[in-house]
Amino acid sequence: MQNSKTKININKAHFPVTVLGPGRRIGIWLQGCSIGCKNCVSQDTWDATPSRLMTVAQLLTWCKQTSDAQEMDGITISGGEPFDQPAALSALLDGLHQWRTSSQHGFDILCYSGYPLTTLQKNHSAILAKLDALIPEPYIDNKPLTDLWRGSSNQSLQLLSARAEQKYAPYLNNSVVESGKHIQAMLDGKKVWYIGIPARGDMAALEALCQERGVTFDSASWRS
Repeated sequence: MQNSKTKININKAHFPVTVLGPGRRIGIWLQGCSIGCKNCVSQDTWDATPSRLMTVAQLLTWCKQTSDAQEMDGITISGGEPFDQPAALSALLDGLHQWRTSSQHGFDILCYSGYPLTTLQKNHSAILAKLDALIPEPYIDNKPLTDLWRGSSNQSLQLLSARAEQKYAPYLNNSVVESGKHIQAMLDGKKVWYIGIPARGDMAALEALCQERGVTFDSASWRS
């Protein structure tokens, strides 16, 4: 059952996200990752920064207010490593299920994890039962980006519910080449957030292009 007072460590949340799952989605990035895949583009999410804690209830309220009266197809949870916060993740999923049941939204819930599928099945089967879709396995930098919504070819798209089997069926065998690769950008004060799965070298090329135009990044999440 959902505990609304449970604290969850959040890096950021955004709506709409259109590049991490089908349709217009709420994107939630959890803060803290113990895996630390080589050349991860989201190294800003690694440290479990206490100042980013909020209650699950606060996050759910933001989700409801943000998507109120707008078309919303799904919710994508990434990080960071969501399964490094199992109690908070479970409470969040309980809250999302309660919202979905009581509202007119028929959204699906997709979660990313850097843990192997076998590890998640062994240690977190109860949480997996609350998801519609899962993209597991660590990012491996020397494996190519071939499939839609995935960073390296070892990562799979696991459909865990009848809802996902229906909604994701058209995308199961879609390659990045067939679907086209897209990156979203959002501004937050003096920070620029990039959302999506970049190909090898994309972020360095973007940084170089920005420098040519007089925009310098003081720091970037894709380099240490």
